[in-house]
Amino acid sequence: MATFKLSSLFLLLLICCATNSTLVTSSEQSNDYLISSHTVSHASVVKQSHFRFYWHDKISGHNQTAVRVVDAPEFKKSISTNFSDVYVFDDPLRTGPDVNSKLVGKAKGIYLEDGLYKIELLVAMNFVFTDGKYNGSTIAVLGHNEVLTTVREMPIVGGSGLFRFARGYVQLRTYLYDQKTGYSVVEYNVFVNHY
Repeated sequence: MATFKLSSLFLLLLICCATNSTLVTSSEQSNDYLISSHTVSHASVVKQSHFRFYWHDKISGHNQTAVRVVDAPEFKKSISTNFSDVYVFDDPLRTGPDVNSKLVGKAKGIYLEDGLYKIELLVAMNFVFTDGKYNGSTIAVLGHNEVLTTVREMPIVGGSGLFRFARGYVQLRTYLYDQKTGYSVVEYNVFVNHY
């Protein structure tokens, strides 16, 4: 009987090792949405890449790249910000602050003004690369942007293509802002971990 128990235990251990799976415990069985659980190989090499590019955003005039899609004027009578305005953008990402510098991709997404008393944005965007080996790959950013702060930081929440499973952060600083035309250039330093 002891030999049977020992051989059964050995067989169970062998099956677990062969499938590289983790046993589901009784507390995990209550999660009917858990399809499988397994250990990811620790042999993968994570790379960290640092990119620098300039985000060119224009909210009015010729060649506009951002459009206000929600405007709530009833709030603007009592506050000093554009609280609740929502913009959709498709902004060029360039290697430099000059409008004629090399185009390496687009920043596509939305930002909404969520600060009642100071200029703050909630930003959800993808950096969509169009140049070189990163062509077609994306980095997803979702975060808080306190616009008048010199250096801001937002998290990288994912990516696709060469940036699948991406994580990291972006640091941004305003390089230029023209209040008359609504044109701004923002320097982005992107620190992304990926496989």
